[in-house]
Amino acid sequence: MNPTLSNGQGGAFAPHQALAEALLPHATSGDDGSHDIAHLQRVWSNAAAILAQEGGNADIVAAATLLHDCVSVEKNDPLRAQASRLAAHKAEGVLRALRWEDARIAAVAHAIEAHSFSAGIVPETLEARILQDADRLDAIGMVGVARCFYVAGRMGSALYDPTDPEAAFRPLDDKRFAIDHFENKLFKLAAGFQTAAGTRLAELRQARLRRFLDEFLDEI
Repeated sequence: MNPTLSNGQGGAFAPHQALAEALLPHATSGDDGSHDIAHLQRVWSNAAAILAQEGGNADIVAAATLLHDCVSVEKNDPLRAQASRLAAHKAEGVLRALRWEDARIAAVAHAIEAHSFSAGIVPETLEARILQDADRLDAIGMVGVARCFYVAGRMGSALYDPTDPEAAFRPLDDKRFAIDHFENKLFKLAAGFQTAAGTRLAELRQARLRRFLDEFLDEI
């Protein structure tokens, strides 16, 4: 049995289990626990909730979800802004080998390219908007908090600047201090959601994110 699927992960992508079984062996690279199969499962859960409200081609969204992080680039890598383009290119090859039609491959590739915050690509299709929202939902709320500190640990960052934790008298630097990432990126995400369903979910998670930072700052 393929170890990637040994714990029944394919079932978490219902009703696209067969597609998941075909794509999960190509879906992740490296050892980044913030972009692992569990992340893909959460993003699909978000995407399915949005699809139920907004419509869209579920096959395209499922394939894009499964392959959107198929190329791993660390947050502090100079190539980070190219990660979604690299993933889209790899996804094209994977889907072509499965004999997908060119138009469907192009739709998946666009969704993957446009999902990334750092790439700055505007999503032009409903499916791309859904994936972007679904992925960004996993960056805010309590899971977003956990992922933020996990990534900070991988980069060797401090939790905060003890002399100026709220960056009142210094530039934000989320490569050095974990909580700087909240103002530098995470709080900005909720304002840019693409679908009405995604926006409603983002408002709930944004409130949790803000509450966490307020309580963290109170404790320190």
